[in-house]
Amino acid sequence: MRLGVLDVGSNTVHLLVVDAYRGAEPTPQRSHKSELRLFELLGRDGELAKRDVSALVDAVAEAKKEAKALDCDELLAFATSAVRDAGNSAAVLERVLAQTGVELAVLSGEDEARLTFLAVRRWYGWSAGRLICLDIGGGSLELGAGSDEDPDVAISLPLGAARLTRDWFDADPPDKGQIAALGAYAAEQLAEPATRLLAGGAPDRVVATSKTFRTLARLAGAAPSSAGPRERRTLTRVGLTQITAFISRMNSGDLAELDGVSAGRAHQVLAGAVVAAAALDALGVGELELCPWALREGVILRRLDWLTGS
Repeated sequence: MRLGVLDVGSNTVHLLVVDAYRGAEPTPQRSHKSELRLFELLGRDGELAKRDVSALVDAVAEAKKEAKALDCDELLAFATSAVRDAGNSAAVLERVLAQTGVELAVLSGEDEARLTFLAVRRWYGWSAGRLICLDIGGGSLELGAGSDEDPDVAISLPLGAARLTRDWFDADPPDKGQIAALGAYAAEQLAEPATRLLAGGAPDRVVATSKTFRTLARLAGAAPSSAGPRERRTLTRVGLTQITAFISRMNSGDLAELDGVSAGRAHQVLAGAVVAAAALDALGVGELELCPWALREGVILRRLDWLTGS
């Protein structure tokens, strides 16, 4: 069947269309993105303004039109931390439904962690052993650990790259004091969760997903996206230290000129690097591997499991 997955995230509204059936790898057919950066649009009152909700409605309507044109059998639509955290979340969801006919399911942070972990497990298989999975989004950091398809531990923390850039940096580039303060805060936030993630034993593999980690890995020398999803990509703690020192002296305009850095997210890369370093330190690991599958693939796989009664 052909599935459309509509991900209303903190940075983008992303439609992924795949041909999929139980027991086979979902095959991407089309990807369409609208960059709204919803998390950064949350006002001082924690709500999305009417004009920003209008932009979201337009993006969802366009994605629905695209999915229909591509003959999708079903549209799986969900929202993550930006809509979840909005003070007027219920009103936003009602307006999207009323004006587009699309009902957005709001995932909890734990749901995100579990579905992302499922995708990573299916990508690597059982031979990967015990996994720890990390995903830095715009509003939150999701973590999962376990030896099965459903993680033993699934955690969501308010350590997203957009959130931290907004809350901790007031200059471009930020000064060293702000960077150090963010690093200390991230380390504090990760100390107890790291203990829980490691309680089941040392991981056989530590895996990262998300645009933030892909960008950091690319800056550290990993293969470009043109090399394909099966190219092995890693990010070491040493490499992360080197690129953090490099990008901390650059403004977002200059950073956006680097290969692998998108203009819309360039200003968030440094905060993402600080959180990534804190996570690796908290877990006591020196290297992680990048997985091309993440939350959207997890949603697809769970839906296929449900359709076949698994």
